[in-house]
Amino acid sequence: MHGRLKIKSSAQQEEEKRKEREKKLKIYVTARDACFSKREEGVLDDEALQLTQQLLSSNPDFATLWNYRREILMHLETVREEDDVQKIYEAELSFVESCLKVNPKSYGSWHHRGWVSSRLPRPDWARELSLCDRCLSLDDRNFHCWDYRRMVVKVSGVPVDKELQFTDRLIGSNFSNYSSWHYRSTLLPLLHPESPEPPSPCRQPAHTSPPPSPQTHSHRVCEEQLLKEYELVQNAFFTDPNDQSAWFYYRWLLGRAEREEMISCVYVSREEERVTVAFSRPVNAQSVGLMLVLDGQPQRVEWRSVHPHFKHSPVWICDLPPGTISDITNEHNLTVHWTEKHTHRDCALYTGRTESWCRDSATDQELFRSELSVEKTSVLQSELQSCNQLQELEPLNKWCLLTIVLLMRALDPLGYEKETLAHFQTLKEVDSMRSAYYSDLCSKFMIENTILKMEYAEVRVFSISDKKLTTLCHLDQLLLVTHINLSSNQLQRLPPQFAMLQCLEVLEANNNSIEDLEGLYHLPKLEEVFLKNNKISKLADLQPLSSCPKLKRLDLRGNPVTKTANIHSELAELLPSVTDLLL
Repeated sequence: MHGRLKIKSSAQQEEEKRKEREKKLKIYVTARDACFSKREEGVLDDEALQLTQQLLSSNPDFATLWNYRREILMHLETVREEDDVQKIYEAELSFVESCLKVNPKSYGSWHHRGWVSSRLPRPDWARELSLCDRCLSLDDRNFHCWDYRRMVVKVSGVPVDKELQFTDRLIGSNFSNYSSWHYRSTLLPLLHPESPEPPSPCRQPAHTSPPPSPQTHSHRVCEEQLLKEYELVQNAFFTDPNDQSAWFYYRWLLGRAEREEMISCVYVSREEERVTVAFSRPVNAQSVGLMLVLDGQPQRVEWRSVHPHFKHSPVWICDLPPGTISDITNEHNLTVHWTEKHTHRDCALYTGRTESWCRDSATDQELFRSELSVEKTSVLQSELQSCNQLQELEPLNKWCLLTIVLLMRALDPLGYEKETLAHFQTLKEVDSMRSAYYSDLCSKFMIENTILKMEYAEVRVFSISDKKLTTLCHLDQLLLVTHINLSSNQLQRLPPQFAMLQCLEVLEANNNSIEDLEGLYHLPKLEEVFLKNNKISKLADLQPLSSCPKLKRLDLRGNPVTKTANIHSELAELLPSVTDLLL
């Protein structure tokens, strides 16, 4: 047995490790308590700096110690010469770098480095960019480093074109670098912004003036550069069709043009003596400077959203003083001014008319797709052809299928409706975990198509029954609709946004799974509601209907609530205006 190495049992090894951990923990706790004591006593000396360094070297995520360290450094600034402060902070940067080697994604370390860099008398931004390059070469998705790099770029004034070249380099070495694609999407609108004038070739920056430095703006990209980006991203997803990074960037490129901020509709009713205003985006009418002028006289009115849940809403209403416009023999001219955006919309209420409105149609506004030039349309057709070719090679690739759907939407949403529905069905099969997402997205597109069809027909009836809808959207576009048919879908609720249908008279929503009627709130013209075969189970679920003053007919057959004791008397008390009740 002599000369043989004694092998320790696992129990012995674990015991020794435990004792070693306890020893280290005791040293750590002692140093921590010493730091806390010094901070409580207001001690800001070199010893405290050394103690915090000792602790942070092993645990760089101790935020309190970083705070204490900053307090010490700020004190040293007041008692040392500038050259000494420069050396202290340079040493601090070296220390932080060592902490980042312990944990490259330490929130505290990156925050402290940004703080130190901002206080350096003579910062070396080139060194900081070099550090970022090294860190991103090890992990190109380190979002802490990306955030720090953006700060360095902004402060040091690195030109946008240089940063775009940086993304070119990273994407070229790894198509899967999502962070680089995202960063590119923030740079392109700065370097190649879409001109407010009619489409024209990109204007390159003048040689005499340097390119701008990255800022936080949100603009569209000019068409010429956009077409180049399509080629770049196509190379990426043909190389690796299953990588999502390039596909997400491609979706951004296909994004719809930003709508002009405007008043999209003004509706006025003599009977309710009410004005309803729809905006192109949700606003807070109580703070954006909304003014109503009637027959040349400014009116003192109180604007309110259509539902108390909304502080920001695309639809706002106000009531006029009694007798203001009720006389049908009088003609009135209204103007709604949106002073914040220096825009307005006029509306005339003619003699003999009980209501009037002024609006843009959905087809005029191109609400649901970008306005495409002839050149871009031909390019998108080519992109669709390429994606179809890829889909033949990768028939179950969800990213390719979804992109084909988006391209079809951008080109001709009505013309490609049948193909779009077929692709959504395939998506649900190949990516069943996200089936609900595809159902909601398909519902959104079907509603958009139905709105377009309604606009072309110039009617106020919205019918979208038996389409497997799972959600409702774009309800602000249905402000003028008087009759809506949502029967035989898969809806579970009528959301608060449903209250935007201020002209609604008849609602058909039979054969769904509706449990919540929250959106049937203060609809002034609603007379008939058909809710046969849904899942309304409690009388309280019907409470919103009590706010609809003209409700006369209600169909609740096939709902659990009909089995409630004394249902007739309970409903008579809750909804006294209803004279035709079907249970």
